[in-house]
Amino acid sequence: MTSAQWPPRRTASRPHQPWPGPDLDALTGLRSGKPSFYPEYRVSAVRLRRVILALERISAALVRTMEGSEALVRAVVEAAADHLSADWVVFALVDGRLKDARPRHLVLGPDGVEWTRLDLVPANVRAHVEAVRTGCEDDPAEHDPTHARRHLHVPVRLDGHTVGGFVAWTPSDREVDDTDHSVMRILAGQTAAALQNCALLERSERLYARTARQAADLRARNDELQETQAELGAARQREVLDSERHRIARELHDSVTQYALSAGMHIELCRSEITDPRLRGHLDTAKSLTRSAVEQLRSAIYALNHSESRDKDLPAMLRQLSTVHMPDELRVEVRIGGDPVPLPAEAEQSLFRIAGEALFNTAMHADASRAVIRLAYRADRVRLTVSDDGRGSPEDVRRSLKASALSGPSGEHRGLGNMQTRAVEMGGTVTFRRARMGGLQVQADIPVAGAKVVDP
Repeated sequence: MTSAQWPPRRTASRPHQPWPGPDLDALTGLRSGKPSFYPEYRVSAVRLRRVILALERISAALVRTMEGSEALVRAVVEAAADHLSADWVVFALVDGRLKDARPRHLVLGPDGVEWTRLDLVPANVRAHVEAVRTGCEDDPAEHDPTHARRHLHVPVRLDGHTVGGFVAWTPSDREVDDTDHSVMRILAGQTAAALQNCALLERSERLYARTARQAADLRARNDELQETQAELGAARQREVLDSERHRIARELHDSVTQYALSAGMHIELCRSEITDPRLRGHLDTAKSLTRSAVEQLRSAIYALNHSESRDKDLPAMLRQLSTVHMPDELRVEVRIGGDPVPLPAEAEQSLFRIAGEALFNTAMHADASRAVIRLAYRADRVRLTVSDDGRGSPEDVRRSLKASALSGPSGEHRGLGNMQTRAVEMGGTVTFRRARMGGLQVQADIPVAGAKVVDP
């Protein structure tokens, strides 16, 4: 029956049967009248299906590249064993080639069992492993036609150099043909490229990990460097402040204090020569004021020269200020709200000067017996208050401050102006009000970011 006669016509003597549809043989003309065509086609079709299946296995094995060279080697050896239905399959790399690839050799025996010890495998298998590792490409089995039908040796080449090889032995009912050679050459070429990609990927991952560690180390070193630079800057700033304090202390000691002492001596001399009680009373007042001025100057000189204050924070400096050369009749308390936080050196020095000026005014003019210094760290500012129980008046202070601003730098009431100037330079304010103790309260509010504690 020719292909033109398919499907067969129905006749009256044959009952109707459903047409099964065209099969592969009918569509490819296998039912033609050529008796030699069909067997040859069947052989070609079987080989084609086997090649397609082998290429699918190879593709599935090569995608294991991302898992590393060990997973890749096992996958390609298993693909070769499946394709050839082999009893033994060997994969080995030449010593010194693809140094990062692992394992350096792999032997699969019957039933796909991996043999890790070469001394337990057959002698001919072990000999082929050693031959591939040494780079020998000459296979003695090629000279034995009978054995060559069940034995396969395919070198693995990369960039024109042999880097390894596949060796396989098939069972007696499975002969190696040209299709198998083609499939194994494809597998060998793709395996070489995949192993090189694995090596590049592993190197990239190691390089990335090393770069990440170096970046983390650089970040840590940069943080340490910035911290060291901040400490050096603070130390340099403290050194400049110390130098300036010592210079001012020397000038006060060598000039202002000597003038005040000389003035006191002249007042005492005049007092000894005057008999008028009213004039002697005025001279006694001038002498007392001169003595208080000398004491305050000595207190300022002591504070400027005291070496222990250079590393102290503001609360410690205020406590020291309250105990150094204060009049015996004035009792000073220092109260700190919450846990102090570090402040810039300029802010601490300015607040310290404001507190010192306010306390000096209390000692000299307020006729007070008690003074309280409060330092409160808030969420957005630092508040310093100096309160006393003296006879100072907020209205008088405001008038004096206004008069000082109008009269210019004449020297009168400069302490009040200095306090206000220091606060304004830090972006803050100074206010004067009646203290709950009955006297005057000086309050300075300075904005400071990051300070957050409870108000006292």
